[in-house]
Amino acid sequence: MSDENNAKSMSLIVTKGTLDWAYPPFILATTAAAMGLDVTMFFTFYGLTLLKKDLDLKVNPLGNASMEMPMGGMHIAMPNLLAAMPGMTSLTTTMMKNLIKKNGVASIEELRELAIEADVKMIACQMTMDLFDYKREDMIDGPSVGGAASWVEVATKSDINLYI
Repeated sequence: MSDENNAKSMSLIVTKGTLDWAYPPFILATTAAAMGLDVTMFFTFYGLTLLKKDLDLKVNPLGNASMEMPMGGMHIAMPNLLAAMPGMTSLTTTMMKNLIKKNGVASIEELRELAIEADVKMIACQMTMDLFDYKREDMIDGPSVGGAASWVEVATKSDINLYI
């Protein structure tokens, strides 16, 4: 397959702001940018929190039936009943952060900085900023602010469009 048949641009709508949901869009965006694609990320609703200067990301096991954590040489599923107990979000967040550190996986802050360095265009949703009363100074430097039309304009020209 020649290069002219390969996709040259990608857009992502980022809607989730938990630690586990922050990885897929940033990994896909930075990988695509490293492969030469023009990448745009549109952060809306809870995904917008990933652009805040101070991140305090958590992993919520509630309603995540496929969540398994390696423990004692096995993979232990987190039942919903257990996940609903007080302190479980803190426990699963600590467990995930330990796994990330143990395995040398880049932090979201590092991936976010890598995305900026790789010229990934980031758009913070204006409506969401207004809805949740976020100010521009709450956000990192780099992303622009725009509405849904900003993403639609990019998406209509993109070879790949992802909703995460």
